Amino acid sequence: MTKPNHSPYQPKKYVEITAPDWVKNATLYELNIRQFSEQGTFKEIEKQLGRLKKMGIDIIWLMPVHPIGEVNRKGSLGSYYSVKNYYGINPEFGTEEDFRSLVRAIHDNGMYVILDWVANHTSWDNQLVEDYPDWYRKSRKNTFQSTRWRDYDDIIEFDYRNEELRKYMTDALKHWVTEYDIDGYRCDIASFVPIDFWENVRAELDEIKPVFMLAEAEDKDLHKRAFDATYNWTLWNILHQIARDETTVKTLAEAYLAEHVSIFPKEAIRMNFVDNHDKNSWEGNQYSNFGDALNAATVFSVMMDGIPLVYSGQEAGLDRSLEFFEKDPIEWKSDENEILYTTLFTLKHNNQALWNGDHGGEMVRIMNDRMDQAISFVREKNGDKVLVFMNLSKDHALVQFDTSFDISVYTNLFTGKLQSITGTLLLDMQPWEYLILHHTSS
Repeated sequence: MTKPNHSPYQPKKYVEITAPDWVKNATLYELNIRQFSEQGTFKEIEKQLGRLKKMGIDIIWLMPVHPIGEVNRKGSLGSYYSVKNYYGINPEFGTEEDFRSLVRAIHDNGMYVILDWVANHTSWDNQLVEDYPDWYRKSRKNTFQSTRWRDYDDIIEFDYRNEELRKYMTDALKHWVTEYDIDGYRCDIASFVPIDFWENVRAELDEIKPVFMLAEAEDKDLHKRAFDATYNWTLWNILHQIARDETTVKTLAEAYLAEHVSIFPKEAIRMNFVDNHDKNSWEGNQYSNFGDALNAATVFSVMMDGIPLVYSGQEAGLDRSLEFFEKDPIEWKSDENEILYTTLFTLKHNNQALWNGDHGGEMVRIMNDRMDQAISFVREKNGDKVLVFMNLSKDHALVQFDTSFDISVYTNLFTGKLQSITGTLLLDMQPWEYLILHHTSS
């Protein structure tokens, strides 16, 4: 009798799904439709797609496009995340045909589009409330309830112990892929919804076309069979603390990066950001949060392992919190942020070391003699290489880096000049200064 050809000691692959090929070196852009133009419509977005493509954006995440509830509405226009109809289009943004046109235009510009999806809750006046009241959680008083322990009184929460609800929501998610040819989803508070629901959703969507799935959550387990990418809230928090002089880069290296490279599988893509709609709406803007450290935090978030995000208006120097329940259009103007993003994203696209997931190179520490001020690392893949040297502190630093494993000639990303690296690199660094060196095998 032949023994089965397996061993209990054989390593098993953790991530069982595969991201679409176009995600391998992609960047993300969160698009706030309401504030993206004076009109706040799908049609107006089309006019700026060329600019976003030129900046290096690959995937456009549209904040929710569904009709917004009117009962218990917040403000005059309400929250995107209070969904009245999962199959409808918010008339504030345009018509169904306008949306189809936008999706086509995004694809024609060589980009992809994902929809923001709110599976955890609906508005009070969603027809499902009347038709299927047992699909919703009830309080001790047997009344509908908003998200437990949160002040979201414009929404009420689903109960995913209900099989019919799961079927309905899965069909709705499939509808937008089949009917509008969208390319995936950003899923709101994904970890508040049972993981087995998401795992089945991913399997059913992948039968239609390869999709990209982003979870607003940090849970490693979501990567196994459901999501390609998860939020990197922890990275934002630590960079924010460093910018505010509440901690040092030592925390970034030893409390965060050590765990990141050890716990998360290489295929698990983290989404790195310095701003998004949650941070911008409720916790300040990119300048108030990061101050003089903003550029350094931006550079780190792109050089770091993961997929980088730009939030609407960051590239135009957005220096305020956008209103969330009212009209508050972004003022579009030329800004040095757009130049910085373009430079960083061009390198990301062309240098495999910076690609996403297991397509890119692991972050390997370069030792230096100012570990509480400076962070330094190398990423390498298929002969492509990027070296990162950063003073992540408010103080001047004279830093010696051990570059004995990286002796070669590189190109300085921001000057375009060649630079020879020997066994030791000595840099006299101003506060928040960085040096990015790279070369490609081609």
